[in-house]
Amino acid sequence: MDATVPPLGPTPASPAPRRATARIIPAKPVPAAITMVAFTVVLYLIELVDQVSSLSLDQYGIVSRQVSGLDGVIWAPLLHGGWAHLAANTIPFLVFGFLVMAGGIAQFVMVTALIWVVSGLGVWLVGPSGAVTVGMSGVIFGWLVFLLARGFFARSLAQIGLAVVLFVIWGSVLLGVIPGRPDVSWQGHLFGALAGLLAAFIVSRADKARRSPSASLGA
Repeated sequence: MDATVPPLGPTPASPAPRRATARIIPAKPVPAAITMVAFTVVLYLIELVDQVSSLSLDQYGIVSRQVSGLDGVIWAPLLHGGWAHLAANTIPFLVFGFLVMAGGIAQFVMVTALIWVVSGLGVWLVGPSGAVTVGMSGVIFGWLVFLLARGFFARSLAQIGLAVVLFVIWGSVLLGVIPGRPDVSWQGHLFGALAGLLAAFIVSRADKARRSPSASLGA
């Protein structure tokens, strides 16, 4: 009976995996768009409940430096201080969230969770004492900085080109990290932006690790 003899010498490295992180739009754009629209509908339903009921949902936001307000880190991005606040966040929320999904749902969840928690903790630590902070702005700022920075970390011309377009359209909002209006949480914006930068760095390092020859050889 014939036998198959394994080849002598080292096994050739398998081809590097395709760089999913170099995409600028999701591989499945329709489900990604539906997901973001559904998420937005949830935000509007929450605000509707807050407006028509006596629940006063905004009380569950982040209360700076109070242990009882620490759970607001989880709930605050889902709450808004009125329809105008939510409407101002809607378009960037839809656009940035959709574009962040370009790296896949797992990356989207990781990036969003990191920004969500870091921006919230930043508000809790350095926000005005006893103030209640609500809104998705910290996450939105984090997504924007992630989208602006990831192309430079990944050395992706397509992503850098997208970053330029986004900066031209929305770059001015980054001034929101500077202390100004007392009713605007620059702390959430700042820590969200820093978390977005960190997320872009982490994603690029993970992508390089997956594509390295040593990783392919199991070293």
